[in-house]
Amino acid sequence: MRNVLRRREAGIALALLVVIGVTTAVQPGFLLSAGGWRDLLLTPAILVVLAVGQAVVVITRNVDLSVGSVLGLTAYLTGRLFMAAPDLPIIVVALVAVAAGALLGLINGSIVAFARVPALVITLGTLYVYRGVTLTWAGSDRIDAGDMPRTFLGLGTRQVLGIPVLTIVAAIVLVAVGYYMYTSRGGRQLYAIGSDPDAAALQGLPVRRRLLWAFALNGALAGLAGVMFAARYGTVSSGAGTGMELQVVGAVVVGGVAIFGGSGTVAGAALGAMLLLTINRALPVVGIPDFWQRAVVGALIIGAIALDRVLANRRSRRLAAARDAAPPGAPPGAPPGSVPPGAGPDDREEATA
Repeated sequence: MRNVLRRREAGIALALLVVIGVTTAVQPGFLLSAGGWRDLLLTPAILVVLAVGQAVVVITRNVDLSVGSVLGLTAYLTGRLFMAAPDLPIIVVALVAVAAGALLGLINGSIVAFARVPALVITLGTLYVYRGVTLTWAGSDRIDAGDMPRTFLGLGTRQVLGIPVLTIVAAIVLVAVGYYMYTSRGGRQLYAIGSDPDAAALQGLPVRRRLLWAFALNGALAGLAGVMFAARYGTVSSGAGTGMELQVVGAVVVGGVAIFGGSGTVAGAALGAMLLLTINRALPVVGIPDFWQRAVVGALIIGAIALDRVLANRRSRRLAAARDAAPPGAPPGAPPGSVPPGAGPDDREEATA
């Protein structure tokens, strides 16, 4: 329990519970009504999916600013597919959108991995390129709810045991990606690349392949978020997803994923997404103006980055102290009193003393 409470995710979850508790005390309908509970679970679902994919990229010491444009393009693609073939199975349309998002993410990753251009610059450019493709394709037209099947639109409101379907989808994505990052060799290699890309390359890790995988996964999840967006809102225009990239990056940073890479979890990113959107819903309820809503979100992001730097400096000092205390020849991080490999009895007596 002590280890659990020390984790950043515990603090974010506690902050989320405090926001919900205070807002419910002011306005009981915020949580206690049927609609309030449903909105609390449903509203963050799309942002959670985007934040999970973004967290994987940020862990590798990169960032993808094009996710909002990918969401808008795949959401419009979803509607156009239903308009062209209304009898297409929903799963087929979803797979096409996910594949399109993965392709767009792979384009980002290829330029970053092979051209060695900073991801911030590349994805800022593709943000406008992908948005321009959507604007050219859609023009002034938009897709209305009547253009899509009712069964598909029902996914945006349907519930299973009181839990919205889109929330269940987001939870499945979170568990699957979190399990991969925590248990698989590829997931641990992504953390190693984010901690020190040069050292990871010298160690023989497939840095380029892992970067391609991270960006492709992020794009695929942005494509899935586009399908969820179309089902949730029923109307898709060329402006769908505009500005969401800033929300996504903010959720990831607030969720404890270090912007400098190498640490953090997708669970923390998901909690950060829930916290940000819950705050956005809660502040108007307690009568706080829109300006202060944005200021609170900005303060959270700045505070999260500052906390990351404080924790990183603390870890550096601890490692330096442990290294200075270790005897010459001992393995890195060895505790005081350790004996170098191959030491004789006299060395052991001196180390013990």
